[in-house]
Amino acid sequence: MKAIAVEPGAGEPTLVERPIPEPDAGEALVRTLRVGVDGTDHEVIAGHHGKVPAGDDRLVLGHEAVGIVEDPNGTELAEGQLVVPTVRRPPADGTNEYFESGEPDMAPEGEYVERGIVGAHGFMSEYFTSPAEYLVPIPEELAELGFLVEPVSISEKAFEHAFASRSAFDWEPESALVLGNGSLGLLTLAMLKEVFEFERTYCLGRRDRPDPTIDIIEDLGATYVDSRETPVADVPEAYEPIDFVYEATGYAKHAVETVQALAPNGVGALLGVPEPWEFDVDGGQLHREMVLHNKALVGTVNSHRGQFETAVDTLSQLPEAFTDDLVTGVYDLEEYQRAFETGDEVVKTAVEFGTL
Repeated sequence: MKAIAVEPGAGEPTLVERPIPEPDAGEALVRTLRVGVDGTDHEVIAGHHGKVPAGDDRLVLGHEAVGIVEDPNGTELAEGQLVVPTVRRPPADGTNEYFESGEPDMAPEGEYVERGIVGAHGFMSEYFTSPAEYLVPIPEELAELGFLVEPVSISEKAFEHAFASRSAFDWEPESALVLGNGSLGLLTLAMLKEVFEFERTYCLGRRDRPDPTIDIIEDLGATYVDSRETPVADVPEAYEPIDFVYEATGYAKHAVETVQALAPNGVGALLGVPEPWEFDVDGGQLHREMVLHNKALVGTVNSHRGQFETAVDTLSQLPEAFTDDLVTGVYDLEEYQRAFETGDEVVKTAVEFGTL
């Protein structure tokens, strides 16, 4: 079978031949339909993130996938069933309390591997195997967009943890600001507007008009905030203090600036993973804002099966016009390199390995 693999740091994914995997007991064989490409894939390709499986020199990419069960292999899944795989798996030395409790997303580094990212091959191949417990069924009408379930699940977890941090009182947020107008930021913006029904939404970026992401933001009824004109810390004065801030940039200063942007009782969810960077911070002001205005910051990464299941329902509620604009390219194996291209016209891409 064909697969797309990379030697981290080599700078370019390549098409390779690998044997069709044989499912072990409790595993199903899945025929891949589509696999999305995101910023994490580019970080792995560049060598900034990721690790090849032990004993291998290349990593098969891909963690945003949708496929169809080819061989249930005695599991409760059915042949022909559409599924989306979760990403984390137990480490080589066996399972642990996080997996046993159904919360692998809360495991610290070293106590998991991630398909297509760290220590385990991903889903960018014509077939893959997975334990049935990590395969989430989806309806047939989501076959073409199923690769978006994984990124939506990431935001589902962020919302869950943010709202949990405010559960001690009656929190009724009205305004939300998304930091970052990449595909994850835009998906999150659509969720905030269409599913969570925030009254006022904003999205921060660094783009000049005309630009497809600005068009998407405004088509959703949100306000585009150019960070070159209005830094995050200035948002309250330029627009309004924000009840909920979602950070998806990996720009380290945004974590600090989020505290200044928040309204009293507000919460910020941090999802970006920055490189080490030292800069000056007024620690006293930061501390004062957090305490006197009951503000909170939560960090979140990955997601578990329950959040994948919720993401399936959420994805089905997003407007078709939005997803049509979001997905700017789906490429077959003959043109797979195009799925990894970047540029202002590229929002979200995927590689298509097969069809229903």
